[in-house]
Amino acid sequence: MVRSFEQGIPAWVYVGTLFFFINFHSVTVTGAALKQEAALDSGATVLNNSMGLVQRMETLLALGNGSDVSLRVQTINTDEVKVIQAHSLLLTLQSDVFEDLLLSRNTSTVVLRETPECAAVFDKFIRYLYCGDISLRLDQAISLHKLASKYHVWGLQQGLTQYMTQHLSSDSPTGHVVGWYNYAQQIGDLALRDSCLQYLSWNLSSVLQSGEWGSISEDLLLSLLQRSDLILQSELELYEALEAWISQNQPVSSTVESALKAVRYGMIPPQHLFRLQRQSALMLKYYESIRDLLYLAFQFHAASPIQLAKYFDVNCSIFTPRNYLSSSWGSPWVINNPTRDDRSFSFQTQLGPSGHDSSKRVTWNALFSPRWLPLSARSTYTELGAMQPTRTDGGRPRIIVTPATSSPDFAGVSFQKTVIVMAKQQGKVVVRHVYNFHQSTEEAGDFLVDADLQRRASEYLMDSSLYLHVIVKPLYHTLLVARK
Repeated sequence: MVRSFEQGIPAWVYVGTLFFFINFHSVTVTGAALKQEAALDSGATVLNNSMGLVQRMETLLALGNGSDVSLRVQTINTDEVKVIQAHSLLLTLQSDVFEDLLLSRNTSTVVLRETPECAAVFDKFIRYLYCGDISLRLDQAISLHKLASKYHVWGLQQGLTQYMTQHLSSDSPTGHVVGWYNYAQQIGDLALRDSCLQYLSWNLSSVLQSGEWGSISEDLLLSLLQRSDLILQSELELYEALEAWISQNQPVSSTVESALKAVRYGMIPPQHLFRLQRQSALMLKYYESIRDLLYLAFQFHAASPIQLAKYFDVNCSIFTPRNYLSSSWGSPWVINNPTRDDRSFSFQTQLGPSGHDSSKRVTWNALFSPRWLPLSARSTYTELGAMQPTRTDGGRPRIIVTPATSSPDFAGVSFQKTVIVMAKQQGKVVVRHVYNFHQSTEEAGDFLVDADLQRRASEYLMDSSLYLHVIVKPLYHTLLVARK
């Protein structure tokens, strides 16, 4: 349960179904708060009948008693008309748009023209103005958000934005995140747009397997392909999903070429590249457009990165890994009862994605500490040898990933470590957070800084366990040498 505020108006959001319990005006809320404080100071008892008031308001709307205005809701491009008996006072208290409409009317009827989607939920919208709560399905969020924006009901608008942000992982028959992203892009809601884009990027493997993948727009597709923070099994998985999307949507040639050029062929093992050259109808058709990229990828796989860097810019995207979940790049790590004590484990990765290095393995040691303290806060000894006590509740979670041994093969290679934290939201396992840190730092300074691992119901835990996936990505930008 999350509490949000808009101009002092409390809004309560419940997972699954959205309910807002909002007083009609911020001034009323402030006054009520002051009266309650005064009553408590004087030792008096406050009697609260707000729920009874909400029930009477709902009855007032349903029966239309004392109505002084009729809202005639016409559905655009149809003959469908919906008439709602309403009350001017309540409408004007909630919306300055309704106030202007009511002031300029010549009759007791106000005509409103709405799209079919908005007209279908207009009863819910009006009921919210009377009762301060609303229930909705995922597919109704955009329509209600449009109505809240159109009629300047800002508390409802912000609550719906929060609802969408918190329900990105909810199951729906055809998916809803892509639709919410497109809507956020259309209205300029950057926060909602970025939340949708991050969810799609961090959970791309599951998105690729869903029906929602085929519905993404060309702009969204190209935006995703440019990102290095995509979390998926492999670059080959992305290419095959791209091939399916192109087959389904049949975009223009320029879009296909742009999408194919964004694939990081250097991250696909050479044996799979050979197969795609012979068996992929898409690659056969557009081979000339990506021939140079494929040639560069094969050179990358054939030579050592140090040799390649003498002649090519290895700081380009084709040589930059994304967050791949396959075993060559890292390992999952489940930490049971993470607050109990320090834990460690070891895993192996390939030295690098090039065919030249793929057979070379690197062993990594990972250390997790639930309550790490900096040196300045640790126990100290007095002159007599007695140890000064140290607070045990001031530490923070810490994770360190280091190579087990050094190797000459590390020359010119820096390693980026990525720690993915999984969690369960609306019954689905999704990526909760991603932490990146480099070889020079050895640890993520903000790792789980906001997580309350002591709480069994923590949103970072699943069945009292912390689910991590550690990825190590070799980066070759330090090998950049001027071409001769």
